[in-house]
Amino acid sequence: MNKAEMVDALETRLGGRKEATTAVEAVIELIQLTVAKGDKIAISGFGTFEKQVRNARTGRNPRTGEAVKIKKTSVPRFRPGTAFKEVVSDTKALRAYQAELKAKATGTAPAAKTAAAKTTTPARTASGTRTTSAAGTAATKTAAKSAPARTTAAAKKAAPTTRTTAAASKSAPAKTTTRRVAKKA
Repeated sequence: MNKAEMVDALETRLGGRKEATTAVEAVIELIQLTVAKGDKIAISGFGTFEKQVRNARTGRNPRTGEAVKIKKTSVPRFRPGTAFKEVVSDTKALRAYQAELKAKATGTAPAAKTAAAKTTTPARTASGTRTTSAAGTAATKTAAKSAPARTTAAAKKAAPTTRTTAAASKSAPAKTTTRRVAKKA
């Protein structure tokens, strides 16, 4: 996305092309002037713009191999914030962020923050069955009744299961053998 595309994207949100152009140019100009003075700009959730000073040093000309003096210089530096890193690296976080922005634009609460989405999952007892509180929803209660009971890891180690298999010989296909198979925890 370049500057013109950014203006186009902001045009609908800010009410017109002139306002969007003014806003984009004002933000860019402010960042450039502030960093050039040596101050730091920290935008919460987005990142930090700052001036980084590189000291004078001696380098080498790759063509001739002779030593070359490099003057002291300043360069702009951007360090992304943790929220920005998370949105870029995680697709789930990106979808949640897009839903939040869409909800802000329409003036409704995002789905993740509504009362229906705040229902908690049922707790598990020591035996592995699900329990629900009195405030649980009907869907949660239905899931609790239909969920199979789970055994703990200690119970799996203590009681190996038995498996019945058919014999591999042709003479006695009806003969079955039982062997003990230990399950991995």
